[in-house]
Amino acid sequence: MGFRQNFQAMHEARMRGFGFGFGPPGGHGHGGHGGRGHGHGPHRGRGRGRRPNVRLAVLALLTERPMHGYEMIQELDNRTGGAWRPSPGSVYPTLQLLEDEGLILKESSGGRNRFSLTEAGQAEATAAAEQAPWAEFAADTVASWNDIRESGFAAMNALRQVMTNGTDDQRARAAAVLDETRRKLYAILAESE
Repeated sequence: MGFRQNFQAMHEARMRGFGFGFGPPGGHGHGGHGGRGHGHGPHRGRGRGRRPNVRLAVLALLTERPMHGYEMIQELDNRTGGAWRPSPGSVYPTLQLLEDEGLILKESSGGRNRFSLTEAGQAEATAAAEQAPWAEFAADTVASWNDIRESGFAAMNALRQVMTNGTDDQRARAAAVLDETRRKLYAILAESE
């Protein structure tokens, strides 16, 4: 993989919150159960099949206050230290389904939709809040993901400096460092637990 492709991959990963398509607990997938295409898959170190439930997360959030869909995504990202940031492709269909079921109400204002619980949705939402999906993330997991993300951002900034201010030789050496780093990261994943 060349320098330009490495940089593009890192940039795309940064835009996705460093999910790299295989992340920590969470999911961007369809139907609220995560998906590899958008990263942040769940509990990678302890049972790769479980993903936080977007439906339960949305209902639990709405017990606190009415919210816009994007606000919900940001809240989940914040509450898990970036370990789980469900995609719009999983949150908005879930909101539509909950509205169709009569559990939430959509209020449009200024081109934005704000969602709140209906009386019919209160019971399921209260139960969801008692076992909120973001509670699955231990404090050390959240701290670990914050550390990794900060390191990744710092590396991206250094790479940007090399790209914009470096010589051809320095850019070529940076590409070699990226290739080596990529190999080492995959080697970490390949280690037996």
